[in-house]
Amino acid sequence: MRDYLRSISYRPLLAGMGFTALIASLGYALALLPVFNKTGPLAAAILLAVLYRHFFGYPEEIRSGVQFSAKKLLRLAIILFGLRLNMGVILNEGIPLLLRDLFVILFAIGCMILLARLFNSDGSLSLLLGIGTGVCGASAIAAVSPILKVKEEDTAISAGLISIVGTLFAILYTVIRPILPLEAEAYGMWVGISLHEVAHVALAGAPAGENGLGMALLGKLGRVFLLVPLSLILVWIMTRKKQEQAESNIAFPWFLVGFIIMSLVGSYMIDIPAGVMDGISSLTSFLLTMAMVGLGVNVSLKQLRSKALKPLILLIVTSILLSLITYWMV
Repeated sequence: MRDYLRSISYRPLLAGMGFTALIASLGYALALLPVFNKTGPLAAAILLAVLYRHFFGYPEEIRSGVQFSAKKLLRLAIILFGLRLNMGVILNEGIPLLLRDLFVILFAIGCMILLARLFNSDGSLSLLLGIGTGVCGASAIAAVSPILKVKEEDTAISAGLISIVGTLFAILYTVIRPILPLEAEAYGMWVGISLHEVAHVALAGAPAGENGLGMALLGKLGRVFLLVPLSLILVWIMTRKKQEQAESNIAFPWFLVGFIIMSLVGSYMIDIPAGVMDGISSLTSFLLTMAMVGLGVNVSLKQLRSKALKPLILLIVTSILLSLITYWMV
């Protein structure tokens, strides 16, 4: 009898995780079709989750499993994402690379915040989009959302927008690559310090050949590296804000410690075979997609229309300005 009751208590958890895995898998399948193959599975899965919420409502009976994916699997994906960061390569490049990447992050965040205030746009979405643009897209948004205590629907909306806009810019880069007066390495660096996600950098950097792609990924890894100090600064800011309001302190994001540990393991302690690393990267992407499905079912289409249009326009403007400035820098 006890085992039966225990199985019942776990049933919503497992069913909810299965639900997010199913929608994530459908997102991967949808991403194989024309048009959607340009946006990627994460954006496709978020779209499916939003449509499910619109037509069928929130799956209340399996809420515990959906929330587990949205919160716990999200943190696990960020921890595993640390394996992609080769600290040795970044540290060997030294201060100039990190200073350039730091400028990109500060510019993207500052520009989004300024434009949001000027045009009365949603502040929470704009901040998340600025961080996603400056650092590493949806992964950065997922990492800072628990720190900033933003609404789950804002996390899902901003992750979807950053994926779509980043994909469009990556395609644009590949189109104009033949007419740009840039050597392969310079083009790669421009791609690495200006585009939104690692996948976008890989897509746009590939036409520049092996050397150009290598420079692109190097420039991007520096921005990923700065995710940790940025998160710690946000923790400090949010803690002070809560103290001034006489409320409880912000919980320290321990998953970032896991991110750092995995980065150290992958960089200095274990030589992970390429095949294994590819498998871990695929698992990380799928877990992140499951988490975004869990967040996506919180999004209402009515709210999406009213909240997302202006931040989307400001994101495009910020991305254009960032591309122009970083082009001048290289």
